[in-house]
Amino acid sequence: MSGARLIQPALLLAILAMVAAPALTPAFTGYDPATFPVRIERPAIQPAGYAFSIWGLIYLWLLAHAVFSLLKRRNDPAFLRPALPLLVSGLLGSVWLAIASSAPITATFVILVMGGLAMLAYLRADQTQDRWLLAAPLAIYAGWLTAACGVSVGVILAGYGGLSNTGSALVMLAVVIGVALVVQARRPAMPVYGATVVWAAIGVVLANWADTPIVAYTAAGGAVIVALWTLITLRRA
Repeated sequence: MSGARLIQPALLLAILAMVAAPALTPAFTGYDPATFPVRIERPAIQPAGYAFSIWGLIYLWLLAHAVFSLLKRRNDPAFLRPALPLLVSGLLGSVWLAIASSAPITATFVILVMGGLAMLAYLRADQTQDRWLLAAPLAIYAGWLTAACGVSVGVILAGYGGLSNTGSALVMLAVVIGVALVVQARRPAMPVYGATVVWAAIGVVLANWADTPIVAYTAAGGAVIVALWTLITLRRA
C-alpha cells in the first residue's frame, strides 16, 4: 500500500485522537496566570467562556470530513490535497491540551504550527466539490485557530511584560482581523471561515464589555468588518 493510500486512514485516527483528548486531560480554562512574571487573572484578548463551545462543532465536522473522505472519497485528489497538513495539525491538537496546562510558551509555539497547518489545509481545499464536507470543516477549524493563535500570543505578550494587557489585546485583535480579511478574500465562496472569526471576536466583546471597553469596542468593530467583508466576497464569488 502506498503512502498516499495511508493518509486518509491516518487522518481519521488523528482526528479521533484530537476529539478524545479533552476526555483524557484536565479541563483547560486558559493558561495559569501563576506561570507568568506578570500575573494577569483575566487576559483581555481571551474570549468569554461560551465561545469555546465551538470546539464541539469543530470536532464533529472534522470527524464527518475524515469519515466521508475515507469511505466515500478514497484516493480522491480533492481530499488528498489538504489531508497531510490536516493530519499533522490534528496530531498536534491531540497533545496540545496536555502541553498547555504547564508550558504556555511551548503551547503557543505548537498552536501556531497547528494553525499554520490548518490554514494550509483549508487553502488547499476545493470550494465547490463536496463543499460542506471538504472546505467547510477545514474553514471552521482554520478560523477558530486563527483566533486561538492570536489569543495565545496575546497572553504571552502580556504575561511576559512585552505589552500591557490592553495593548496586547488590541495588537492581536488587529493581527487576527487582518489575517481573516486576507484569507476570506482568498476563499470568497466559503463564508464559514469569516463567520468563525466573527464568533471569536464577539466572545472578546462580551468578555471585556464591563471592564475593558476599548478592547470590547475594537473587537466589535473587527467583527463588523469581517462580517461585511465575508458578505462582500461571497457576493463576488
